[in-house]
Amino acid sequence: MDVYEAVKSRRAVRRFTDRDIPKEVLERVLSAAAWSPSGSNLQPWNTYVVTGAALAELKKRAGKRVAAHGPWDEREYEMYPPELKSPYRERRSAFGHERYSALGIADGDWEAAQRAASANWDCFGAPAALFCYIDRDLGVPQWADVGMYLQTIMLLLRGEGLHSCTQMAWSVYRKTVAEILNPPKGLILFCGMSIGYEDVREPYMRTGRAPLNETVTFVDSTSQRLAQTARDDLLLDV
Repeated sequence: MDVYEAVKSRRAVRRFTDRDIPKEVLERVLSAAAWSPSGSNLQPWNTYVVTGAALAELKKRAGKRVAAHGPWDEREYEMYPPELKSPYRERRSAFGHERYSALGIADGDWEAAQRAASANWDCFGAPAALFCYIDRDLGVPQWADVGMYLQTIMLLLRGEGLHSCTQMAWSVYRKTVAEILNPPKGLILFCGMSIGYEDVREPYMRTGRAPLNETVTFVDSTSQRLAQTARDDLLLDV
């Protein structure tokens, strides 16, 4: 698959078939993803891939917690700032509206929205899940490295005809995940990732992206000269 096609076709899929993924495919993807960039080659990702009986048990335990309506585990990192400013607030709101509208869920129907969200902890029916941890002693740049690693995995999965969905939602059931994976105490669960073949019966609306001029600024020799002229004018005015 062409890299541009992989980038443009990658999206968060939230319904998968139960078709098994050959282990050699997952090994091929993760072996290639190991070449993702990281500052000073720290490779700060710690990855667990869960399938078969282990994944079934994880889904079972998480499902019991969902059904019991018990408290979530305290997150070990902040997903979003308490007060999102513009334009991020509007983008998040638009995503939520588009996501639930595609499922026929009206604005304000929190019960239906919660039912839809609970599918996170069944991995949307996926036959494979990846859980990515990072050492709690590492800093913001290393978290960025982990993001690049996860993006690389998702693009390689597209090359294999697979889809995925990254899920920070698992951070609130991190203790249940730890019961299955038994990670070292020094690690923080960043996210899960459901992996599988898309079930095309699931309705969805592809969320758009901001126009290029809203997020990208091109700086060339002309604009640099204009900026220098503006600075010179300011100095003359002083």
